[in-house]
Amino acid sequence: METVHNFINGKQVASKGTKAWPIYNPATGKQIRQVMMSTPEEVNEAVDVAQAAFKEWSKTSPLRRARIMFKFKTLLEENFDSLARLITEEHGKVYSDSIGELTRGLEVVEFACGIPHLLKGEFSEQAGRGIDIHSTMQPLGVTVGITPFNFPAMVPMWMFPIALACGNTFILKPAKTDPSLSIRLAELLKEAGLPDGVFNVVHGDRHDNEILLREERVKAVSFVGSTTAAAHVHKVGSEFGKRVQALGAAKNHGLVMPDADIEATANALLGAAYGAAGERCMALPIAVTIDDATADKLVAALKPKVEALRHGPGIPKEGEKEMDFGPLITKQHLDNVTGYVDKGVEEGATLVVDGRGKKPQGAEEGFFIGGTLFDHVTEEMTIYKEEIFGPVLGIVRAKGFKDAMSLINDHPFGNGTAIFTSDGGAAREFAYDVQAGMVGINVPIPVPMAFHCFGGWKHSAYGALNVYGPDGVRFYTKMKTVTSRWPNPKVIEDAAFSMPTL
Repeated sequence: METVHNFINGKQVASKGTKAWPIYNPATGKQIRQVMMSTPEEVNEAVDVAQAAFKEWSKTSPLRRARIMFKFKTLLEENFDSLARLITEEHGKVYSDSIGELTRGLEVVEFACGIPHLLKGEFSEQAGRGIDIHSTMQPLGVTVGITPFNFPAMVPMWMFPIALACGNTFILKPAKTDPSLSIRLAELLKEAGLPDGVFNVVHGDRHDNEILLREERVKAVSFVGSTTAAAHVHKVGSEFGKRVQALGAAKNHGLVMPDADIEATANALLGAAYGAAGERCMALPIAVTIDDATADKLVAALKPKVEALRHGPGIPKEGEKEMDFGPLITKQHLDNVTGYVDKGVEEGATLVVDGRGKKPQGAEEGFFIGGTLFDHVTEEMTIYKEEIFGPVLGIVRAKGFKDAMSLINDHPFGNGTAIFTSDGGAAREFAYDVQAGMVGINVPIPVPMAFHCFGGWKHSAYGALNVYGPDGVRFYTKMKTVTSRWPNPKVIEDAAFSMPTL
């Protein structure tokens, strides 16, 4: 059985841990690898190495760090095919979706290549008579990223390119279900010229997370996962004096106005709800209408489209068309999603399209569920309140625009949202009043570009700063402001006891 190793101090290192976690190909249901959970000593070794490497790396010029990011960018592009296939093999998403994930991660690398400009700081000449003030943005030290299974490339690349470019060292602790991609990224960084010890990978479970959260030499932790875990990471990390950005769960709503193009909206919802089998924090699993007529039209448009969805292995056989989406990540998650569908039926939602038990021919052992569509979902139902993280779309029938806005704003999650309309006034009002961190206007998955910031509101995010973009630079640096004066040696000033003013 092939074992995925840690990557510490520039090389793969076999763990001495005794607990192995199986890695499956979700499309076949077969185990293909295993990964050993790291021991506390191995986690501490990674911190030791990162701490030692920080001394020289932090003094490396921003231009030199940027050039390594440029080389890493080139290597990513040269290896897109093999990296995408590795993502598809362990996660299950279709090949084109894996390419899309890598592309969105690459955008953050490209942003990090501009770090000399982003770290310039500020300068004020003659802020007071004979006094100049300048600020510098300096690295923190050892930083950590704890990342989820659904984006094994993109989410880590939201974090480490900026952290490294700012002069920090980094420890990546990826999800144990699909960890192999993290090792390939580490190898490409080394090939790009990154010094040993600056980027390290340790595999483990929540016990290893706790070590990193409590380790005093770790100065910042970036986390993406469930809300329960995000709240815990933020609480514990903050208690131990760290900067923390922790992104949690989501239940994104799409508001469909009566003037929306129903056919175009149905297509947008189709991709947003069922792409990647719904395993996205920016998926759109709830569509809200403000009248029954619009809901009826939307359901009529969606039903045949959902029934026609094709799900199967992420890489098609030669000559075959790629599937719309692949399997879920594990058998356990498949059971969870199936349980949510059962619960929706039990609680009275109308099951328009049932995806339970739909297995692609030739892949009966894979972790598959077909596209599922509910109508008449209400705010009291479990399938409305909780994040399903599967290919399940629910239609909620609100009673007017005000009621729809209240539904969206009262939900405890506020990651992303969207409105589908031809009315500019309605769109503007929605964008201003909606309580969510990322808003799409006729854009179903409004993930910001790398030069903006990604982050939700309410229980979808914890911490003052968002991920990547300008907030990413601020998160991975500390500002120092220097006020300087060179006195005239011919003038001896008296002692001043009042608050200095300029």
